[in-house]
Amino acid sequence: MPHDHHHHHHHVDPAAGDGRLIGAIAVNLLLTVAQVAGGIVSGSLAMIADALHNFSDAISLVIAAVARRIARRPASAEMPFGYARAEVVAALVNYTTLIVIGVYLVAEAVMRFLEPEPVRGWIVVIIAGVALVVDLVTALLTWSMSKDSVNIRAAFLHNVADALGSVAVIVAGTVILLFGWTWVDPAVTLLIAGYILWMAFAEIGSVIRILMLGSPPDLAPREVIDEVLKVEGVGGLHKAHLWQIDERRAALQAHLVVDEGAWARADTIKGAVKERMETRFGIHHVVLEMECARHACATPQEWGDG
Repeated sequence: MPHDHHHHHHHVDPAAGDGRLIGAIAVNLLLTVAQVAGGIVSGSLAMIADALHNFSDAISLVIAAVARRIARRPASAEMPFGYARAEVVAALVNYTTLIVIGVYLVAEAVMRFLEPEPVRGWIVVIIAGVALVVDLVTALLTWSMSKDSVNIRAAFLHNVADALGSVAVIVAGTVILLFGWTWVDPAVTLLIAGYILWMAFAEIGSVIRILMLGSPPDLAPREVIDEVLKVEGVGGLHKAHLWQIDERRAALQAHLVVDEGAWARADTIKGAVKERMETRFGIHHVVLEMECARHACATPQEWGDG
């Protein structure tokens, strides 16, 4: 049984949420200063690691906020598809930053294993506890927006990772207080780094797919062509391009072959194909170059310009 593929999104005021982002940026910057100071005083690498990641949270939120504003600009002669992909670019920057931070933390943790340093566990626990509260508040501020935007989702995942990092730091500080096991600090740092890297690599692929003009992951390209061929009067479809304009909009461009004897109904056939693409797959942007079957391209390929 065929399955309809529609892109469902919550339509909200594009300006909504800016205040929440600004508030989240402010509290994260204040927390970063406190964590760096606490990490230096206590000698905790895990605390400084968490601070570094927390600073990246603040920067990721700044990037997300700027990208949201740019994305609202209307289409123009220079940017005919508009600026919506600014949010996709912002997401790529944020995920790439997460990967760089993760690799850096792994290197620092390995060095700390080789050259252990004393850690004051009580300072670590107190500041990490405050950090956890701020991380959870920031995540709550951005959670609802993250469902609609790959850009905000990247910033949101920064905060989720940071909240988990704070939990790990609290555990490390407590263990150091109770047992004096300083090796737990770099071990926890490795866990934080591992999670950051896993999360970033899991998400960055979909962002790259959009920037590389890949087909929407929830659409089967074969189904799209088969659906077009069901329209009466259609003799074939080739040189097709199915891609994502941004995370919300898909587009189809192709050569549409009209059966011999049906050319008088070419406009009706084209309209029927466009309507079917919209109702069946949610593709609103469809550009078709019409060809009569008698003069169609010789041995064309289904996808691409070859």
